[in-house]
Amino acid sequence: MCVKVACVGGGPAGLYLSILLKLRDPSHDITVHERDPEGATYGWGVTYWRDLLDKLHAHDPESARAIDESSVRWREGVAHVRDLRACSPALTTRRPGDEGRGIGRHRLLEILAARARSLGVRLEFEHRITPENLPTADLVVAGDGIHSALRTRHADHFGTELRTGRNPYVWLGTSKVFDAFTFAFVETEHGWIWCYGYGYGPESGTCVVECAPETWTGLSLDTANEADGTALLEKLFADILDGHPLIGRSGAEGGAQWQTFRTLTNRTWHRDNLVLLGDAAHTTHYSIGAGTTLALEDAIALTGALHEHPGLPQALARYERERKQALLAIQSAARYSARWYENLPRYIGLPPHQMFALLGQRHSPLLPHMPPRLYYRIDRAAQQVGALRRLKRRLGPMVARTVQARASRK
Repeated sequence: MCVKVACVGGGPAGLYLSILLKLRDPSHDITVHERDPEGATYGWGVTYWRDLLDKLHAHDPESARAIDESSVRWREGVAHVRDLRACSPALTTRRPGDEGRGIGRHRLLEILAARARSLGVRLEFEHRITPENLPTADLVVAGDGIHSALRTRHADHFGTELRTGRNPYVWLGTSKVFDAFTFAFVETEHGWIWCYGYGYGPESGTCVVECAPETWTGLSLDTANEADGTALLEKLFADILDGHPLIGRSGAEGGAQWQTFRTLTNRTWHRDNLVLLGDAAHTTHYSIGAGTTLALEDAIALTGALHEHPGLPQALARYERERKQALLAIQSAARYSARWYENLPRYIGLPPHQMFALLGQRHSPLLPHMPPRLYYRIDRAAQQVGALRRLKRRLGPMVARTVQARASRK
């Protein structure tokens, strides 16, 4: 349908969209415009799960294989809970889970850029697109992130809303290779501070550190330069780092780039021939690890809508409806996940196995309204009932056959 497409933003969403559109019709004229130099990206590793990989294989097996081969895997989650003031050893709980994967953000972009080029997509780096210099195209895709200039110009039309979270966080790298998705909770004299750690390469890992505002200021992390702040975090999380350093990304003033998460929503996702994609359209709290997955799923849905509908307005309306519906449950889960961490003292005093179980249930809309211990008991009972029902379903035919065999022998 569209013969000329301009993708503004060279992140995973824009690159994957260009790949899928070219695979649908090699005659499409597609250009990806990225303001930064090639290879420059913020971030360390990104996470995803098997269901996304299955979707990638269905739409482009070649890039899916490359992504899979460059990813690390884990099947367990580990939680360490330690009271620094008491100098006590960490209480560790390990639980099996779904198979997760991690890949370096730089490597992911490298794979997608190479695949796009091989299909004839033009990639223009160090090329900043603004509302004043929009390229002429049948379709302009704003994949330029949460700070999207194209969306901001028409914020009233899109109905853009930004909600700022409570807790500060910082995204760090490390040379520690985690063998599981790792949580670590440390109590200091100023309150709890915690991190999520996961691997994304044979010699690389990511640590996202978060705490309440009063802990952040009490530990002077709000004023510390990057070296001092990182050194303190390395000391606090020494149990899981095993002597490996944390690696930051310095800000303009030399301080580590702490921030608070901003949840972005838009009332509508398109205006004339301009459509929003990925973080330009929506964000979900990092604690559910879905940002990259949702961006790639946006690209899949937009490609499908453009292919199935001959008119651009109908295609963009279909894309918006489909993705908004798909996001409802995920955005709800993200809100409750963020709230769980913001109310960590409510759960951290539980026995470690109970706390970790409720950490896995943090997406539940019921959990904030029930006593944690009661919720845990009810959840355990429900799991046992479910297991019993599954056992009965498996044993039922066997029992029936045994009864029939005995009756036939009489």
